[in-house]
Amino acid sequence: MPNEYGDYAESVDFPYREWTTVEQARQFPWPNPDLYDYEAIRELCDRFPDRAVATGSYSVQDLIKGVAFGRGVEQVLIDIALEDPVYLYIVEQRHRFYMEMIERILRAARGKIDFVLCGDDFGSQRGLLISPQSFDRLFAGKKKEFFDMVHSYGAFVSHHCCGSSVELIPRFIELKMDALQTIQPQAAGMNPYELKRTYGGRITLHGAVDVQGWLQQAKPEEIRKELLHLIEEVGADGGFILGPCHNIQPDTPLGNVLELYRAVSASRGLDIDL
Repeated sequence: MPNEYGDYAESVDFPYREWTTVEQARQFPWPNPDLYDYEAIRELCDRFPDRAVATGSYSVQDLIKGVAFGRGVEQVLIDIALEDPVYLYIVEQRHRFYMEMIERILRAARGKIDFVLCGDDFGSQRGLLISPQSFDRLFAGKKKEFFDMVHSYGAFVSHHCCGSSVELIPRFIELKMDALQTIQPQAAGMNPYELKRTYGGRITLHGAVDVQGWLQQAKPEEIRKELLHLIEEVGADGGFILGPCHNIQPDTPLGNVLELYRAVSASRGLDIDL
């Protein structure tokens, strides 16, 4: 879908939308973890002995957003409200697939993977898309099962959630989520400094550099000042991974992007030529 700055990929067809029975969903050729070659994993990890190694993506375990790509956002929100059996079947298929695929990757890596990326979108700009009670009934158990599996291989979890998820953060902590990405400063209740004061030491905050207009318009000295403030305040005693609160948007001046990297490097005593 093009806009004045670039484009975003959007679904234009919804193959799951017409399903009204679980039997129809069963007929779909669901992906199989056997389709992947896990033998290559260990060698790939060994290439980067001095780096943190991650697997997965923020699409792993996306039981709302991922299903919406095939069923439509509106239909998925109705499905959650009604606890529609077709939706619940699709969710179970996705959950079991990622449980198996990610576990095979971790097993093949033999301790060489440091953290697993996963995620879903539970928030809008103003608040949650679903109630905490719906999260508890439909998703919490699956999240815990996934997190526990990842932890059993000595890896950490970084879980993506756009928008305002502040109401769910206590639940995320109870489920043993290690890091919450993304901390989106303009979303309701997601000020990174306030989140640090409230939840510091219990969950790692990942993100916090505002790309909803601030990074596009900020002057270089403002970028340096804010990033240093984030590092010193939100990063105090650890528990913070600095990054953009979403993908850096295509309307961001290149100089501002480079200044972001310069500011982080300077805070670590590095002098990089960009």
